[in-house]
Amino acid sequence: MPVKFIGYIGFNNSSEIHAGERKRALDLDYVRNALRAQEEGGFDRVLIPFGSNSPESQIVAAYGAALTTRLGFLVAHRPGFTQPTVAARQLATLDQLSQGRVAVHIITGGADAEMARDGDIGPNKAERYTRTDEYLDVLRQEWTAEQPFDHEGRFYHIRQAISAVKPDNLPVFFGGTSAEAIDVAGRHADVYATWGETLAATRETISRVRASAARYGRDPGFSLSLRPVVADTEEAAWKKAADIVEQVREARVAAGLPVSGHLPPNDGSRRLLDTATSLRQDVRLWTGVAQLTGAAGNSTGLVGTPEQVADAMLEYYRLGVDHFLIRGFDPLEDAKIYGRHLLPVVHEKVRAYDSLTQASVG
Repeated sequence: MPVKFIGYIGFNNSSEIHAGERKRALDLDYVRNALRAQEEGGFDRVLIPFGSNSPESQIVAAYGAALTTRLGFLVAHRPGFTQPTVAARQLATLDQLSQGRVAVHIITGGADAEMARDGDIGPNKAERYTRTDEYLDVLRQEWTAEQPFDHEGRFYHIRQAISAVKPDNLPVFFGGTSAEAIDVAGRHADVYATWGETLAATRETISRVRASAARYGRDPGFSLSLRPVVADTEEAAWKKAADIVEQVREARVAAGLPVSGHLPPNDGSRRLLDTATSLRQDVRLWTGVAQLTGAAGNSTGLVGTPEQVADAMLEYYRLGVDHFLIRGFDPLEDAKIYGRHLLPVVHEKVRAYDSLTQASVG
């Protein structure tokens, strides 16, 4: 199976080490440069995040699609803020305008305070996943129904819905490691997305999702999110990683943010923080930033030369990971480095592994 790479468009060049350097919330020069760098660098898609105070992801995707010819877009989308029939038509329209270059990443929830900024107050975690399950049922029906349909559910009540615009190919990405999330992923995920845990933890998660999906006759792909740190030598790469940790620590202290004693609000972050009990796991899995930030999102990485990091990624590929979502702490420059030095090596190693595997089967 081919391996796919997903980059990141974060609206501006800020990150954990560049928090104070942001010019504006939506920096058009950065967005254009990041689109160009990742299309020329061979990325298959870029993730466009969703936040209650950030630029709107679907509009940025439409803008990006107009400026590129090959690059795809993974649009983060949160159920509960838009009616599913409306969202289905919005996403299908993006699919048509981009000529099949859009996928959607379903984000069920976040911190209660963050959700409340958009008026989503009340549903607990289990109820949110129940709502997401129903939302995706309606979304897919709007994408496929040839005749008007009704839907009478717990959260949505729809009469005679029908869409004139339908997607040709619009994969659904989905994440979450709680029992509720795994059940919804089994029903709906075309690609299940998880963060960079150890090989053993990743194997366990893949097994859980496959078992859930098998109950519905489905066989999803798997995406792993990482923050690679690469350099010409292994020593230089680990020195670079250590420097990033110190920069993140200084930035958090300056901003009055904690650097220890975190209690993550979600199951995925708690699992990731459990991984960060030591600075290094599985030889190359680096957890320095996860330790400082309470594993807030994609915060673990692989450290080494491009060859060494590619070898580590191949180990995840052998487990069933066929998508890698990678972004750096220096977002634009790291995207260029990945495109020039890391992606080609990973593709080469995957092709060699697949050829060897096919030959042994034959």
